[in-house]
Amino acid sequence: MMKRIVNLLKGEVTGRVESGFPERVLNLCAEYAVAFWDIRWESPVAFTFTTTRRDWKRLRKLTKRIDCDMTAVSWKGTPFFLGRMRRRVALWGSLAAGVLLLFYSSLFIWDFEIEGNKTVSDQAILRALEKQGVGFGTYSYAVNSAVLRNNILLEMPELSYIAVNVRGCRAYVQVRERVFAPEIVSRRDPGNTVAAKDALVTAIQPWDGEKQVLPGTTVREGQLLISGVVQNDFGGVRYLRGMGKVYGRTWYTLQCRVPLTKQVKTYTGDEKVRRAVLIGKKRINFYFSSSIPGDTYDKIVTQDKWTLPGDVALPVTMVTERLRPYTLTERERAQEEAVILAEKVLSARLEDAMEEGEVLDRDVTWQTEGDTLLVTLSAECLEQIGRFVDAPE
Repeated sequence: MMKRIVNLLKGEVTGRVESGFPERVLNLCAEYAVAFWDIRWESPVAFTFTTTRRDWKRLRKLTKRIDCDMTAVSWKGTPFFLGRMRRRVALWGSLAAGVLLLFYSSLFIWDFEIEGNKTVSDQAILRALEKQGVGFGTYSYAVNSAVLRNNILLEMPELSYIAVNVRGCRAYVQVRERVFAPEIVSRRDPGNTVAAKDALVTAIQPWDGEKQVLPGTTVREGQLLISGVVQNDFGGVRYLRGMGKVYGRTWYTLQCRVPLTKQVKTYTGDEKVRRAVLIGKKRINFYFSSSIPGDTYDKIVTQDKWTLPGDVALPVTMVTERLRPYTLTERERAQEEAVILAEKVLSARLEDAMEEGEVLDRDVTWQTEGDTLLVTLSAECLEQIGRFVDAPE
């Protein structure tokens, strides 16, 4: 095995000999110590063999003495590979240019990865970075993390911490959102609790002030439930913050109309795939026509960012766009399907309309009106109906 590797490093030549007396060639190899192997006889006057590059040159000179036709069939090994590569100047030049371009582009930021944000969007953070001169294509060594952190925290009070670390072509942005202290409500500011909606009071729990209604009382929206004006034992008046919880039974009637026809999407099967490459902000399309088959279609876009080993980002992104044309066909909607769809919509509206509480009973009815289905949701709920309002000055 080792000898085979050494021969490949030196270079191997497979040659073909044709002569009326081929044994003379073998005698010359033995006489002048020319190494050869893999002899294969093609006929009594012709055979092939393998030798080293150096011995092939020697043997060609020796065979000039005799009547012999010797040709090279194949070449293997390092010297021949380097010789072929040396003649391909354009290939080596392109390779060198690619390496230099890759090295040059690695000095700039082409990708951002943001972590730690929940309420603050990625776009807002990227816009703040852009204002500070850090964006796509920014020279990575020009980023001053300390100055950048201070400026962004001044601009975005909703953040309490931000750090920007550049690795290769990617900037890793770690943020921590600020937790604001809850608003402190002064218990000295007088006020009242009134009914947020019509209801039948079931329980009242005043924290401060005096209750103005009892359980079992029917109240209207805006009616006073807990008063912050309290008389003391000496005939005077105290102004308190009339707060508390008031629970009551409420009733809702919600309606929704659902068409009894629907449009169904049917794909035509004439799918079109377009590919492009993003180098930094420059897009290079690998398609000639931008026309789209059909008037209606779904567009599915996938992006594959190139990275080097070690998760080092490159400024190259492959973009694949799949265009799937479809036609819309109008079909009848089953009544059961329409009722289920309307019930989901009405349940969501009921949940938005309710305050803190629960649904005690509900009933769904429907009737057909022309080409639509009118669905009605009737619900009885138990919820917190008290709403605090400041006392008039």
